[in-house]
Amino acid sequence: MTQHRVAATPETVRWGTFSAAYPPVLTVRSGDTVVLECVTGAPDVMPSEGSGMEVPPALAAIHAANPPRLGPHILTGPVAVAGAEPGDTLEVRVEKIELGADWGFCGHRPLAGTLPEDFPHRFLSHIAIDRAAGTCRLPWGTELALSPFFGVMGVAPPPAYGAISTKEPREHGGNLDNKEVGAGSTLFLPVWVPGANFSAGDGHGVQGDGEVCINALETCLTGTFTLVLHKAGGAPLRFPRAETPTHYISMGMNEDLDLAMKQALREMIAFICARSSLSPDQAYQFCSMAVDFRVTQTVNGEKGVHGMLRKGLLF
Repeated sequence: MTQHRVAATPETVRWGTFSAAYPPVLTVRSGDTVVLECVTGAPDVMPSEGSGMEVPPALAAIHAANPPRLGPHILTGPVAVAGAEPGDTLEVRVEKIELGADWGFCGHRPLAGTLPEDFPHRFLSHIAIDRAAGTCRLPWGTELALSPFFGVMGVAPPPAYGAISTKEPREHGGNLDNKEVGAGSTLFLPVWVPGANFSAGDGHGVQGDGEVCINALETCLTGTFTLVLHKAGGAPLRFPRAETPTHYISMGMNEDLDLAMKQALREMIAFICARSSLSPDQAYQFCSMAVDFRVTQTVNGEKGVHGMLRKGLLF
């Protein structure tokens, strides 16, 4: 199959918005691989001159162009897959993730994050990245091993939504902030528009479940994705799902964390019933004994929960 590349330029990115109306910057065939260069960060979070941390030229060019902005993330795309139609499923194989900068940032600001009442002020840290070693060093000296992934991966949303912010994850994917979906994993997304129109961005160098202060280690990443189209057959996929080499993953999103949990649980029960001979009652019990449900993030308006089922347990 063919490999394509999309650089991050003012013409190939959208700042903070998904829409079914956006035309694709590229159309590929099912099974093709696309390399997306993704950059991150607004001018107000860039490191100061003399810090030794340089703004990548691609990001500087986007800042200079000052494209329209709705939400916080700079997305590269969308990329259409020929033949995709509403009701289909797009399989996104994350083949490789490469670091795109020698620094990242993490911060919080008033009225945002999990504890806005405790932290009603702005606090921003710039963090050095050692790309060769695959580590970052925090300002107080702690060194962390990097585990990069894309916070935002999604297709165009249902057309009725119009243009929406990238902040909230929804049934089209988007700002999932699921640290499990790194290189070697696969994301499954329901298709809502012809072509599916896949975009990615919001590079994270490392993140804990919850992403509690608003940010992970935000940094520039380049991702290699193989896009595989699955035509509709049987019950259509309703919400994103994922798969790693070791686990199956269900997802739930809602502004109420309890309801996000219920959605992730219902999605896992449905998955188990579709992939095994278990009844819904048995799958419900199985989830209680064998599935780990984790808080994905609590900072995007629509909070996230994901369920993790270890492979090898279904029959």
